[in-house]
Amino acid sequence: MIVICYDGSADADAAVDAVAALMPSQAVTLLTVWEPFLEVVTRFGPGLEMWPSDVDHQQIDAAAANAAKDLVEEGAQRARQAGLDARGVTVPRGATIAETIIGEAREQSAGLIVIGTRGLTGVKSMMLGSVSHAVLQHADRPVLIVPSAEVAAKRQAHGS
Repeated sequence: MIVICYDGSADADAAVDAVAALMPSQAVTLLTVWEPFLEVVTRFGPGLEMWPSDVDHQQIDAAAANAAKDLVEEGAQRARQAGLDARGVTVPRGATIAETIIGEAREQSAGLIVIGTRGLTGVKSMMLGSVSHAVLQHADRPVLIVPSAEVAAKRQAHGS
């Protein structure tokens, strides 16, 4: 079984397409990681006290979880149309997105993790980090990183 990380981006779509082309008819789980409200807010540290106290965190989390389910189902539908035996799974973010992906791949007994890459370089890569890089560095199973068509074209144009 293969876990394909899916966030609705062109990079995630490219990952689905690559699996369909390289490993047709495979059983795949598309994985969307969503972030609970308090996880998002606590990353902003000092700004936490500026949030109104009457915010319904559970309602916001339910909306985020539902949006993730809708998103992953779109990805699973794309995968099924491409000939894969696909289902979608959503999980809340743990300590990091990469750790959450690796943990879910372990839970699913996946033989392979497939993830798209945005191709960030330089300062953007240092500031924003790279989920695909973190998954690659810390995974306990094979990882396939797939660039979107746009990223691949840019790299071909620059010879890198």
